[in-house]
Amino acid sequence: MGRPNRATRAAITQRRADAIDLKLAGVDWLTIGRKLSADPAINTDGVAYPQGYGIDKYRSGLEPPTAKRLIELACKDVSKALIERTTALDENTDELRQLMVERLERLFFTVYRSAIRNGDYQAVDRAVRIIERSSRLLGLDRPVRTELSGPEGGAVQVETTGLGELERLISLAGGNAGEDAQS
Repeated sequence: MGRPNRATRAAITQRRADAIDLKLAGVDWLTIGRKLSADPAINTDGVAYPQGYGIDKYRSGLEPPTAKRLIELACKDVSKALIERTTALDENTDELRQLMVERLERLFFTVYRSAIRNGDYQAVDRAVRIIERSSRLLGLDRPVRTELSGPEGGAVQVETTGLGELERLISLAGGNAGEDAQS
């Protein structure tokens, strides 16, 4: 089977969008599979869905996909559609990030000029806030390093204990470990 033409790809994209819409509406996988099936005999609407599940079998006059196969196809469609949407969202996010950086640069220029020319402390504060926001947006800030340490900055000591010690500690805390374990 060769690469699908533009119309077929558009129909598959629409099918995937319909699958996501149905899943978001709370429809179960099998119902999605049947609703998007190419064979009108199993399609819940009684029509042949364009580029629906099992289209090749339907065109060849073969048996439609099983319920298990319909579920697999619906899951696969939703997964692929979500991956495509995530990729598009990532690309759009990069474009939006660049737009926001350009806006901040324009704002910075005006505020910076006022801070330098007039010695306006509010403008200085605003300029610093714009720089901080730009740095976060561009990922220029270094991550904060956090460490756990033991007494006097030494290594954290981890000890294992037996069941007897655990029961003793529970009884010190006010519980009856022995009775709870036997219940």
